[in-house]
Amino acid sequence: QMTTQPNSSSFPPEEYFHIKSPLVRSPVLSKYVDDIPVFLKLDSLQPSGSFKIRGLGHACYKAIKHDGFSALVCSSGGNAGKAVAYAGYQLKVPTTIVVPTTTPNFMVEKIKQEGANVIVHGSVWNEADVLAREIAAKQNAAYIPPFDHPNVWKGNATIVDEIVDQFRDDGSKSSRPGVIVTVCGGGGLMCGIAEGLARVGWDDVPMVVVETEGAHCLNHAITQGQISPLNAITSLAKSLGALRVCDQAYHYAQQKDKVYSVLVSDEQAIDSCLRFSDDHRILVEPSCGAALASIYHKHEVFNKIAPKSIVVIVCGGNLINLDLLKQWG
Repeated sequence: QMTTQPNSSSFPPEEYFHIKSPLVRSPVLSKYVDDIPVFLKLDSLQPSGSFKIRGLGHACYKAIKHDGFSALVCSSGGNAGKAVAYAGYQLKVPTTIVVPTTTPNFMVEKIKQEGANVIVHGSVWNEADVLAREIAAKQNAAYIPPFDHPNVWKGNATIVDEIVDQFRDDGSKSSRPGVIVTVCGGGGLMCGIAEGLARVGWDDVPMVVVETEGAHCLNHAITQGQISPLNAITSLAKSLGALRVCDQAYHYAQQKDKVYSVLVSDEQAIDSCLRFSDDHRILVEPSCGAALASIYHKHEVFNKIAPKSIVVIVCGGNLINLDLLKQWG
């Protein structure tokens, strides 16, 4: 078993299942935003293939070690399921993952390879989630919410702890980033970053939160002035595919100059995946490509914020392969 404990004091090392991911400078991405320094937080290199292992690993640990459950159940479009399956393997407990029919077969196989039982149910994540909750109740297993829970946000907040350390350790960086670019599906990563920024005293660091058109539940809520579910997920970025953003994410989005909501097209997200594979030799999924698209296609939000540096969360690379990228590209 590899050592996965990062250098962070958020909670005891045994509660971790993630690694301290690299933060690397990207001169090639900087040229797209008028040479503003761009740094990439490479969470696609996590053992589960995405940032999800941070929050979900912590939530699984709490459920098994503190709450006394002996099995795990989670609903997922793919990345959360892979993370919970990985945590279940590490904790040596049976794990059931419920995914919708939109989850590719190769992703189902990845989850099974971690030792989890996978059930395919429903046309969207929300329908899979209903069944997951029913299974957990019947089996007296721990239901692990993929994004909407304080334990998940607390685990995801460790990404900020690491960025603090990495900026401190590198004299070429300023004391803090000018902005953090991330994505929003249900809002778990966004909530974790917001919590982490507050905890380390970086409240003045804003977030650019990117979604694809057709998987834009946060932007939709902001536009409507209230949390209102999307009618359907029409984007290719299926791991952003929550119909409704969580309450806490919407709460953070109400804070003036704290959260800038940005929309990109599927075409821009996929184009950014292709460019990123050339520029950094890393394959990421369209949900992650959405964050990169704000840089590659120089969204006007950066003119408004005028940051001295940009950190992009490279959040995951599970729901992608070369065949899909060629097909979409």
